[in-house]
Amino acid sequence: MKQFSFTPEKVCAHKIDFALDAEGRLHNVKFIGGCPGNLLAIGKLVEGADAKKIAELLRGNDCGGRGTSCADQLSLAVEEALRGQ
Repeated sequence: MKQFSFTPEKVCAHKIDFALDAEGRLHNVKFIGGCPGNLLAIGKLVEGADAKKIAELLRGNDCGGRGTSCADQLSLAVEEALRGQ
């Protein structure tokens, strides 16, 4: 599995770590900072899921009118990682 780190913008979390396996599935999604309960739940919900589908599902999710959210930032991180693979 390949590890990735992403620095999100305009959200409370200040780092997102995750891994992608050879089949393009997400693993070990961890947010540093932000709302612990919600972000732990996101990590559990996406574990082993198809990264491309998760990125599509979470893209555009808004938090408090910021125009983004931790989930949206995860989608950007995953898309960036997939482009780099």
